[in-house]
Amino acid sequence: MSKEWLNSYPPGTPAEADIQAYSSLVDVFNQSCGQFLDKPAFSNFGTQISFSELEQYTRDLAAYLQQKLGLQKGDKIAIMMPNLLQNPISIFAALRAGLTVVNTNPLYTADELKHQLNDSGATTIIVLENFASVLQQVVVETPIKNIIISRMADMIPFPKSFIINAVVKYVKKLVPAYSMPNSINFKQALAEGKQCSYSQPDIGLDDFAFLQYTGGTTGVAKGAILTHGNMVANLQQVSPWIEPFTKKGEEIIITALPLYHIFSLLANCMFFMKIGALNYLITNPRDMKGFVKELQGVKFSAITGVNTLFNGLLNTPGFSDIDFSHLKLTLGGGMAVQKSVAERWQEVTGQPLLEAYGLTETSPAVCINPMNQTDFNGKIGLPIPSTECCIKDDNNKELGIGETGEICIRGPQVTQGYYNRPDETAKVFDDDDWFHSGDIGFMDEQGFFQIVDRKKDMILVSGFNVYPNEVEAVIASHPDVLEVGVIGIPDNESGELVMAVIVSNDKTLTLEDIRAHCKEHLTRYKLPKRLEIVDEVPKTNVGKILRRKLREQFTGY
Repeated sequence: MSKEWLNSYPPGTPAEADIQAYSSLVDVFNQSCGQFLDKPAFSNFGTQISFSELEQYTRDLAAYLQQKLGLQKGDKIAIMMPNLLQNPISIFAALRAGLTVVNTNPLYTADELKHQLNDSGATTIIVLENFASVLQQVVVETPIKNIIISRMADMIPFPKSFIINAVVKYVKKLVPAYSMPNSINFKQALAEGKQCSYSQPDIGLDDFAFLQYTGGTTGVAKGAILTHGNMVANLQQVSPWIEPFTKKGEEIIITALPLYHIFSLLANCMFFMKIGALNYLITNPRDMKGFVKELQGVKFSAITGVNTLFNGLLNTPGFSDIDFSHLKLTLGGGMAVQKSVAERWQEVTGQPLLEAYGLTETSPAVCINPMNQTDFNGKIGLPIPSTECCIKDDNNKELGIGETGEICIRGPQVTQGYYNRPDETAKVFDDDDWFHSGDIGFMDEQGFFQIVDRKKDMILVSGFNVYPNEVEAVIASHPDVLEVGVIGIPDNESGELVMAVIVSNDKTLTLEDIRAHCKEHLTRYKLPKRLEIVDEVPKTNVGKILRRKLREQFTGY
């Protein structure tokens, strides 16, 4: 196939990545810990742990999982917590023990948690005590045999840890009552593991590293199988793209997206660990005032996030006063980056907000805009090394430059399928092993790809395609709009009509203001026929607007 994107690669960027450079993620981890021994690896609540400490903590916990719990290579372990020091320790300890990590959203309901634990077959879970009551409701209906419970400040030195845990439990009352008599405390597991011997199992590229659940925004969550080979490949594909613009052992990245999200897991936790960077973990990015206060004391050089996170920061007092002199990389993904947000970000920080594209099923990176790009271009970027992308129509025919269809992907980072779901796997792979993303887009003459919208979210108005992303971008460009979600709702005359649900930062904003703004920028059939101004729109834990929830709320389907 013709790979137009290669002509747009930054100088020196290879067409193919060295995906055999490491034997597993554990190999990557071991080499980084050896190379950056005394450098800080992770920071949270004012406490830093070095790479040598990270190596020791993960060795102790891995030994505990092996010796005390008797876990064997390939066993599944769920990790259910926000961005705390315990999180990367748990992830890397599990990988070092040869286990498959089942990243679990701590905001799950009892039913959602039950489904994931049963679907994955996880027999062990490490959970923050704040969410133990949810686990308690369903644990007897799952395969879980071992429960390790952590408190918020388990890795923070005394007396600060005592104060934080007391405030969380007794002042803010964020720990609902629970009873888990057979559980073990996280710190106790570390202490007991220190007395155990650790044996590194033989881990290869074909072994499962993660069961990463996806589909929760559109239906029942499915576990995408991500092998060590998938993840190592994606690290190696991303490295020649980003590493030339970094200094090993010197970078500080702000990690606000939760580590159980694939974007943060690969980009922040894995890639920046690989180059010896300090990961500055933000436990509660929804507290924008607290988030901004933390940023004011950090000379960070990189930050990743989703559009709503960047927009929230820009609308929080004090953000524009931060010292951005060290910032060199802002990467947006997970949802479309809106032009109005990107332009304002560059105006405030002096650095472009670059868009990237990926999926849970692709480990996740597929396309990234070049790091030497100076401004926002509205594209999701170029396919990274060793990645093939094409556009196909509904008949699986490959389309040409500029033609709109479904984005399809091939590469070593693509999942082999969904765990125990051959039916769902068959739906997304064709006979030529192309993974069908469900995203509608096109490729331009320079090989840059652009997303139009999600296939399932496309609105059909009197036979015309309307893409919610386009309408959302127009409405979001209004200075008094904070957030917006656009959906299609049934209509007897046109089949569907466009509806926009808006959160405003100005109480004087009227529906007529929005209608007038839309008429300036949208053709008639794309105009929202129904508008609602609300206090908030439903979002995922990482800030992605849930159009499914909007449809349920306003249409009942």
